Amino acid sequence: MTKQKSLVIGVGELLWDILPGEKKMGGAPANFAYHVQQLGIESYVISAVGNDDLGNKLLKKMEEAGLNYDVQRTKYPTGTVNVTLDGKGIPQYEICEPVAWDFIDMKSEWEAIAKNASAICYGSLAQRDSVSHNSIRQIVNFVSDKAYKAFDINLRQNFYSKSLIEESLCMCNIFKINEEEMEVVSRMFGIKGTQNEICRKLISDYSLKMLALTCGSEGSYLYTDTRRSFKETPKVKVADTVGAGDSFTAAIIAGLLSGKTLEEIHELAVKLSAFVCTKDGAMPKYSVKDF
Repeated sequence: MTKQKSLVIGVGELLWDILPGEKKMGGAPANFAYHVQQLGIESYVISAVGNDDLGNKLLKKMEEAGLNYDVQRTKYPTGTVNVTLDGKGIPQYEICEPVAWDFIDMKSEWEAIAKNASAICYGSLAQRDSVSHNSIRQIVNFVSDKAYKAFDINLRQNFYSKSLIEESLCMCNIFKINEEEMEVVSRMFGIKGTQNEICRKLISDYSLKMLALTCGSEGSYLYTDTRRSFKETPKVKVADTVGAGDSFTAAIIAGLLSGKTLEEIHELAVKLSAFVCTKDGAMPKYSVKDF
């Protein structure tokens, strides 16, 4: 029997990261989908852009990157994010609103795509408006519970709430979060204890298959209900960290779909995200053979 080919969906924001001196295609779901595809698994981006020159150029970039997509055109402008970098290459984001990806309107064709997906990734940012929020919720719920549903939280500015985070947690079985976001979530939900205890409680409360906690230069953790993996962050010359977290999530999903062990998945995620940090922007070129 031929093994069914995996399909992984990234749904949410699609935008231009306006970096010092240049602009690059971005948005966590698109970054995620790009890296999944580079790792040898077919991906599919669902989002929206405006009927404008920036939208035209984004779609051209998607095609140049070899990404499969269904991107709506809306009356709202294509999303842009002003990115400034500190001395260590850590980005700060100024996210414009309202923009096209706030208004992703559910299409009947997406139900079949979602039902055939092996995994999906979504975040909190693209759910800041009710239109995209409702569409993302429908798409995620069409994906089989046997598939991987990754909630890469990506807290940005004030575009989140306790109810949104809780609803998103209830839909996922893979949860990716960084240490700053963990402080926000644990405080918001009144979860006390050590970092390890907080992670364990989230796994238990939301029946997670895996929780990924990244701590910048201090390393990262992968948790399952019975195991924990810790790996140090490789010391590299950082160009910027834009998209590093998205590549980490992509490596987790690609590793799970490829049948890798927890240690192998973690090793891939750490190596790939470190590589992305050495390059400008979120979508550097590479081959799966490089990892």
